[in-house]
Amino acid sequence: MPSSQQQTSNTPWQDRLTEVCREYQIQAPHFQIVSDRRGGRTAWSSIVTVYGKRIEARYWYDGRNITNAREDAAEAALTWLSNQANLSTNW
Repeated sequence: MPSSQQQTSNTPWQDRLTEVCREYQIQAPHFQIVSDRRGGRTAWSSIVTVYGKRIEARYWYDGRNITNAREDAAEAALTWLSNQANLSTNW
């Protein structure tokens, strides 16, 4: 890959959440994948624990899209963190 091209991340919300945790010197986020059997299919989602708070992804996903579940939870966690008075920042 030419040095002028930058590799973009497929997980920007997870990466940003990890970066924010590092900046604020709080424990790194911990992701948990959860499933729910729905008829003949299984739906997948994610829960992230950050700053002592468990934050659930907003949606359930097909098994091929588990990364989306983690991204959803990471985005929700960043939104929650941004609303904390002692951790406010712009991202």
